[in-house]
Amino acid sequence: MVKAMPMPWVEAVLRGQRVLARANADGSLVAEGGRVEIRYKPNDGRAYRAAMGNLQLVPGAPLRADDAVAPGEAIARESRDARPSSKTVPAAPAHAWVAYTDGACSGNPGPAGCGVVLVSPAGKMHEGFEYLGQATNNVAELTAILRAVEWGPAEGPAFVVHTDSQYAIGVLQKGWKAKANQELVARAKEAVRRRGVRLVYVPGHAGVPLNERADQLAREAVQTGRTRRAALPPPESSETNAPVE
Repeated sequence: MVKAMPMPWVEAVLRGQRVLARANADGSLVAEGGRVEIRYKPNDGRAYRAAMGNLQLVPGAPLRADDAVAPGEAIARESRDARPSSKTVPAAPAHAWVAYTDGACSGNPGPAGCGVVLVSPAGKMHEGFEYLGQATNNVAELTAILRAVEWGPAEGPAFVVHTDSQYAIGVLQKGWKAKANQELVARAKEAVRRRGVRLVYVPGHAGVPLNERADQLAREAVQTGRTRRAALPPPESSETNAPVE
């Protein structure tokens, strides 16, 4: 009897969280019944299974050997995609659009930019950034949220936007009085209200993958002085309303 060769692991993103997923030698995902074995951390022996359609491979990520990840013990499925209960970032509804936003500023004020990562209910990511010229960090954070709403779907499923700016959440959804940037605050607040966006705080520079990516995009805007809008497919595309297992 030929002994089965150990299968490697590959990095993937599951609803904004970077995970390790079972893969073939060519890097493609290994699915059984449409679901893929995943781990949230290499040394975490809890073995979860996620719908293959909800996983997006990280471009250029190297394969990891089978023995680089702890042996797993199957965890009962508690939701459409099981997740550890101790996650730093609260889980968004399965059908929601999700965004991660961040602002960057070289000096305060100084050359500023914002970055946005949009994730559709089907798990497809769209990235964008904008150079803002001379601005403050608070302006960059507010603009990032505004652009996420403007670049995202105008209507449809729930929309959850993550930001590491307590200030932005405060002036937009907690009733804090804006002493500066009043025009920008008013525009962003109206856009968030009109679209029914829920703002969620995520700690900055804490290893949350898509928050880190939004930060990279914001810094790219500052370094290059360029803008690249996140482009979504037409509204009638199945991506917005794709069913999620």
